[in-house]
Amino acid sequence: MTLPLAGFKALSFDCYGTLIDWETGIWEASRPLFETDSGRAPGRAELLAAFSEIEPAVEEKHGDALYREILTRTHRELAGRFRVDSTPELDTLFGDSVGNWPAFDDSPDALAYLKQHFRLVILSNIDRTSFSASNARLGVEFDAIYTAEDIGTYKPDLRNFDYLVEHLENDLGIEKHQVLHVAQSLFHDHAPAKQLGFTTAWIDRQRLSEGGDWGATTLVENPPQPDYVFFSMAEFADAVAAELG
Repeated sequence: MTLPLAGFKALSFDCYGTLIDWETGIWEASRPLFETDSGRAPGRAELLAAFSEIEPAVEEKHGDALYREILTRTHRELAGRFRVDSTPELDTLFGDSVGNWPAFDDSPDALAYLKQHFRLVILSNIDRTSFSASNARLGVEFDAIYTAEDIGTYKPDLRNFDYLVEHLENDLGIEKHQVLHVAQSLFHDHAPAKQLGFTTAWIDRQRLSEGGDWGATTLVENPPQPDYVFFSMAEFADAVAAELG
């Protein structure tokens, strides 16, 4: 039986796509690549779709690389996909762009409210240096931060969620059934989390449940069924508040 939202002790969050607007960040960071060859510049949807194919493949091949290095390699491959010339400087600029990616407008206030009632945890395909800048944008102190840099693999690898379970128990004394995993990506988060028995809440910012676009998220042919669906962090926080009266 699924707990009511207010019955969980901790919320584990994916960050990018859920709390941070990575699609806007990726799009803006890609613009310098096409400044000298605008005729080859893709539209936003085409660029994000290419990213959704290339980035996970780079992560799988270079699982021991820091995320900013993953982005650097991804940028190089994006240049090849769209047949434009990149440079090491442009590749690195893209790799270091995470700190410029904006937070969704509703993320800071929602997190500040949820912090009053839950332990808040990050489980993200990121390196700690890049995340520190995002954390400043979110304006909340997380109770635990678990990154791909710590774990040595990238979601959707099940080892990331095994790490989450082990460390929540050891670090915070919280068991898996007491955790609600909150995420946007069906590919990176909901599929592996449901496979391991997590309860999940889908922040469906792309409105995929209503036929929306996959954007920068890898398509899942047979999507898992999250336990809760919300279209924003604000809607999620409001649902918690309604339960608490």
